[in-house]
Amino acid sequence: MKYIKLFVVSALIAVSACTDVLDVDPRQSLTPQTAFSDVSGYTSLTFSMYARLRDFGFYGQTMVLAPEALADNLLVIANTGRYVGEEVNQDRSHINLWNLNNWSAINDANLVIAGVDGVPGDQNTKNRLKGEAFFVRALVHFDQARVFGYEPGREVNGFNLSAILRTTPTAVFSDADLRPRSTNVQVYEQIEADLLEAINLLPVANRGSANVYRANRAAAQALLARVYLYWGRNDRAIALATDAMSTAGIGNDGSGLLEAEGYMTGFNTFPNPESLFEIEIRQVDWSTVDGVNNSVASLANNDLAQAQFVVSASQELINSHEPGDARLSAWRATTRSGFNGTVHASLKWRGAKGNFLENLPVLRASELLLIRAEARQKTGDTAGAYNDINALRSKRNLGPLTPGLTGNDLFEAILHERRVELAFEGHRFFDLKRNGLDIRKHRGLPTVPYTDYRVLSFLPNAQILLNENLVQNPGY
Repeated sequence: MKYIKLFVVSALIAVSACTDVLDVDPRQSLTPQTAFSDVSGYTSLTFSMYARLRDFGFYGQTMVLAPEALADNLLVIANTGRYVGEEVNQDRSHINLWNLNNWSAINDANLVIAGVDGVPGDQNTKNRLKGEAFFVRALVHFDQARVFGYEPGREVNGFNLSAILRTTPTAVFSDADLRPRSTNVQVYEQIEADLLEAINLLPVANRGSANVYRANRAAAQALLARVYLYWGRNDRAIALATDAMSTAGIGNDGSGLLEAEGYMTGFNTFPNPESLFEIEIRQVDWSTVDGVNNSVASLANNDLAQAQFVVSASQELINSHEPGDARLSAWRATTRSGFNGTVHASLKWRGAKGNFLENLPVLRASELLLIRAEARQKTGDTAGAYNDINALRSKRNLGPLTPGLTGNDLFEAILHERRVELAFEGHRFFDLKRNGLDIRKHRGLPTVPYTDYRVLSFLPNAQILLNENLVQNPGY
């Protein structure tokens, strides 16, 4: 597979570019042995691993906007080719995570996990690097699993193939192999094991500090809570969400979250005070055209004249907010040349660091209350679910949820809270899919049945031809 063969080359190039501590040999003579001879080399490799996440084909854009376009939150307002196919669920218009940076992040993590204990350096530093690597490996495998496969227990016609699991490094070309996809249960079990390792190894990070730019204990607990919710292991989702809240200093009453008047300020503060894990993007990380061409700010906001402004919140999303909801301040009514009618620019993503530059929160503390509320509803703890939702609503300038809701009515109320709280953060499509629901659409577009093949993404045909062990998703 061509991506496998590029693993070691990309890893070594990235490491050699990260820091001058490796400037001891000519570039062409760098090998795994010389690049990773001490803990500083593995520290540089870990920073390279994080850099993969901000790629525009990953969290830099795709994982933020595509899940909104595939469902009912995002309206395309300019036909530039961006998200046009995703909005109408066109064949092969989906989330394609089969890219070099995605695979390379896993390989970077594998190199750290396999090698860092064998080099000189402080053991606490090595433990932290390993914990970060376990966290990122789990995150990337999880994203691949939810894009390319069904969640355990939600299979259609028994199809249970998921991501390709890679837990050993490709350090030299001879290590490369062509392997089949693992089942969804196998992938989830590996993600669980990785995150349990990460929790034990990672330090606590204070919310609002630069430490949330790296994996930390609360982030690993929160990600595992999210994984358990997708997996249907609701008791464990409750436990891990509770653990993450305790670690991060979030109270059962919502204390620790931003007050309503500070909700939007948080998205223009770096890091966001509610972030448990946030991808930092600095000007040095971009070329001169990255901001205007590819940033979420340029695509979703028109603050700057050069902005592309090609996507808006759907009118259905705007209408779903209750009067007084602080989250409605995340949208500004405006117009767009060439589009008839009012559109809504995202004020979550406005490039507040300048020149379309901003950070991207991946895990926010408010999600913990939402995870726990949903898991409690599914285990029959109606009172607990109410308490969690009302704690969040109290921080968003809203009163308690309508009393007396039970069963599916309560579940839909929780799903609504997730929709408005996490809008344009990459959750909407997955929230419908993981619950086995038909994919809801807006502006009269037809609903996509859960059993439709377009619910799963496709594997690139070139990879199917290269690797006879790969099985394409049904319908493609």
